[in-house]
Amino acid sequence: MNISIKNQMTFMNSNYYLVLLACLIISCKGRTQSTAKNSQTNEIENLHFSKVDFKKNKPTPNNYSNSFTLNKDKFLSIDFTLEKPLIESIKSLAPHLSQDQLLNKGNFQFSFLVDGEVIYVENLNKGAGTIDSKTTQLKHLVPLVYPTQIDFWGWFMWLKFMKLGGGQDVLLEGNHSLSIEVRPYVKEDTLKIGEILAKGTINTQAFIDKSLVPIQKIQPDSGWELSNDTYNSTKIEALNRKIAQGRFEDINGIVVIKDNKLLIEEYFNGENRNSLHDPRSVGKTIASTMMGIAIQEGFIKNENVLLKDFYDLKSFDNYSPKKDAITLKSLLTMSSGLLGDDADYSNPGNEENMYPTKNWVKFTLDLPMQQGRTIGEDYIYFTAGVVVLGDIIHQSVPSGLVSYADKKLFNPLGITEYKWQYTPQKVGNTAGGIQLRAIDFAKYGQLYKNNGKWNGKQILSKQWVKKSLAKQVKRPTENGHYGYLFWNKVYKYNDKEYEVSYCSGRGGNKIFIFKNIPFVIVITASAYNSPSAHTNVDKMISEYILPAIIDKD
Repeated sequence: MNISIKNQMTFMNSNYYLVLLACLIISCKGRTQSTAKNSQTNEIENLHFSKVDFKKNKPTPNNYSNSFTLNKDKFLSIDFTLEKPLIESIKSLAPHLSQDQLLNKGNFQFSFLVDGEVIYVENLNKGAGTIDSKTTQLKHLVPLVYPTQIDFWGWFMWLKFMKLGGGQDVLLEGNHSLSIEVRPYVKEDTLKIGEILAKGTINTQAFIDKSLVPIQKIQPDSGWELSNDTYNSTKIEALNRKIAQGRFEDINGIVVIKDNKLLIEEYFNGENRNSLHDPRSVGKTIASTMMGIAIQEGFIKNENVLLKDFYDLKSFDNYSPKKDAITLKSLLTMSSGLLGDDADYSNPGNEENMYPTKNWVKFTLDLPMQQGRTIGEDYIYFTAGVVVLGDIIHQSVPSGLVSYADKKLFNPLGITEYKWQYTPQKVGNTAGGIQLRAIDFAKYGQLYKNNGKWNGKQILSKQWVKKSLAKQVKRPTENGHYGYLFWNKVYKYNDKEYEVSYCSGRGGNKIFIFKNIPFVIVITASAYNSPSAHTNVDKMISEYILPAIIDKD
């Protein structure tokens, strides 16, 4: 099995986690006045915490714990014993409902309190827990923290409390008391919440490797001239602390270029300057670059050339005359109209359906057209279309895509350390995943910042750079636009807007090219299974990096 397929299998396995997480999020309810009131008046303490591996040892009074260290202790479970099965407590809230109706409309409510303040409340989905656990069981064991993903609702609930509910923002600094309260609830037209069934408290603190907080000295032989400019080191140290704490998880590298000079270079989680990093879909954008170079050298006429000029579309499944109108530009802007949507796992053209096939190009060209979509206008993120672009470049340029990219892009940029993944047809995989060093991703970003020039040589035409970074199509579900395999958005800081074009890949990988300020910023990360990976990077940029490099004091 090649590297590409291995990576994609990992990606596929994570889909189960994301889908289940999404389902559980639906059950999450906000804070309620009744919850706050009960937390102040009920002093029951019958919920216990344990730091043993629940798969190997049962929690007992001998291994109960009153303290927990985040990012250090690998296991955390709670157990509590009820006086009567949960169904009876739910029944008292809605005596007119049958047992089936109660199980459909009610369950446990868990409240997480930090230092006495309600931080997160979750009304468990009806699918959390078995029927027996709700109708007959008295003793309940709920694993919360485990070093690997486990198929248990408690693990997901803790993840939501920490990552989506604000738990990490309050627990990662200082010492705190964490309390968990358990109640019954039933939801009909209104939400009804019962009295506390179980409650317990544990003291928490966060482990931090203090050696990771100081700003890292830039080592020699970076390939860049070093910047003599200054920045707010306090802000960067604060960011480093958050990374060390795991608040911004699985961050591997940060590189900041100012005025074509290296300003900041830092690495975390075992990576260093020489680490080849897998940025996932950041690699898609290289297809856009190579398309531009192939066009300027005359191997491809222009981006308005039709897909049918490269393939006999009638020989593929689901042919329709509308396919004849697909342009290379529409593939570059994710607006080809083919039936593909990577955000919809049930969609026939979703990338997860492509990877197991023997021929990814055939998979793509066999897809039908989507009803109601306008070619060149309606944006839908569609990885398979970028694979076709890579194949078109491969068949159009001398010696194929990989050799051409080495000669025309990587060699001129002085990039010698990189690793391609490949399609089943042994074509460079433009779906994403080409591995480079973070310092070299910065060169790639700076090439665009320089309008296609590197060391005085025009590698990529200024016109193509302008088109690539432009707002070619609007993304309907987000406040942003899309160019030629580049994203566009605006960051705000101190009431000012900072427009940026960027490459983006799963796990929080980014190459930012700012428009009106002289910065290129690279963040490499491997939070491939985290639903908050991209929002974490947004916070890093808007709350730490931009303030550090714009307001130097």
